[in-house]
Amino acid sequence: MILDAARRLWALPPAPDPPVRVWRDWALVVLVTVTAVLEVTLRTDVAWPFAALPMTVLLAGTLLWRRTHPLAAVLVAFGAVLVVEVAVRVSGTTRSVGLGSMGFVLVLGYALYRWGSGRQIVLGSAVFGTAFVSSITRDPTSVTETVAGLFVVSLPAAAGLVVRLGFTARTRALQDARVREREQLARELHDTVAHHVSAIVVRAQAGRVVAATDPSAAREALAVIEREGARTLAEMRTLVGALRGADEAALAPVRDVTDVPSLAATDSRVVVEQSGRLEDLGPAVGGAVYRIAQESVTNAVRHARAATSIVVRVTGDGDAVRCTVTDDGETVGTVRGTGYGIVGMAERAALLGGTLVAGPVEPHGWVVSAVLPRRGVGA
Repeated sequence: MILDAARRLWALPPAPDPPVRVWRDWALVVLVTVTAVLEVTLRTDVAWPFAALPMTVLLAGTLLWRRTHPLAAVLVAFGAVLVVEVAVRVSGTTRSVGLGSMGFVLVLGYALYRWGSGRQIVLGSAVFGTAFVSSITRDPTSVTETVAGLFVVSLPAAAGLVVRLGFTARTRALQDARVREREQLARELHDTVAHHVSAIVVRAQAGRVVAATDPSAAREALAVIEREGARTLAEMRTLVGALRGADEAALAPVRDVTDVPSLAATDSRVVVEQSGRLEDLGPAVGGAVYRIAQESVTNAVRHARAATSIVVRVTGDGDAVRCTVTDDGETVGTVRGTGYGIVGMAERAALLGGTLVAGPVEPHGWVVSAVLPRRGVGA
């Protein structure tokens, strides 16, 4: 487990889209520079003031590229700290050689954990830790002071990690929401277009067959094609309006269980039967019942060879509504169709806390059966 966590950390990519330098970065560099000059001017206990001042000012420049190159900033800043530690040990001085204004290097720990890759975090932490250990071994302190110092230097890094994890969680939630929206859009497009276009194709084929022998039947087929085409355009406009957030989309009619009987007009073989209590279904549930019935009828019309009847039954009882679509056509194998229809219907049912099963029945035919809670889970 620890090894897996280490591998995941090592493979962690850099945080995306680090911001470019802004005026606050330049203001921070100016603040550090002014503070360093004041320290050198006012303090009398600094051993090498003319070395400490330019080093502090130069290292302040790492603040300008700490987000885009966090490891390089840490290596330069804390590498300089280690060089100072070595110089202090060699010289044997007991006076302070660093300036308090160099505390800005702690900001680099935040940047490393906020923006760096896993490799950069590991390597930067090693440099960070080496500088800290070198400092406390040169000037031994009590356990309490050591723990307090470790807390101070670790706090910015921990803050950077917390901010990064929060951003990652928000990004993942946004991506999940987009995936759900795309899936919902795919279902709506499939259910709307597939049903009406299938009806148009079937009627066009029938009209072509009878055009020469039965002009009235051909005219009826053209009327159905016109009606289905108009419905397709209306539902597509509704869907596009909803995607654009148009006000008229909210005023457009939404399909629900009361529209299920209209499916009988799409094909002469379709029969719709409704029973039980259907008047107080949740809006999402009513819409799902209609879409499931619509898609099932579409599949039956397209794939049920030699079918003589397609029966849609919608029944409402105390706590659930049942939608069953059965045909008596011939089906080759155990799967009907190769599109997204059954997958989309199952997703609709699952999102509302319901179930959907589809498969062949004996001696021949196909059935789709969905059971949904009356109000829907999360509807």
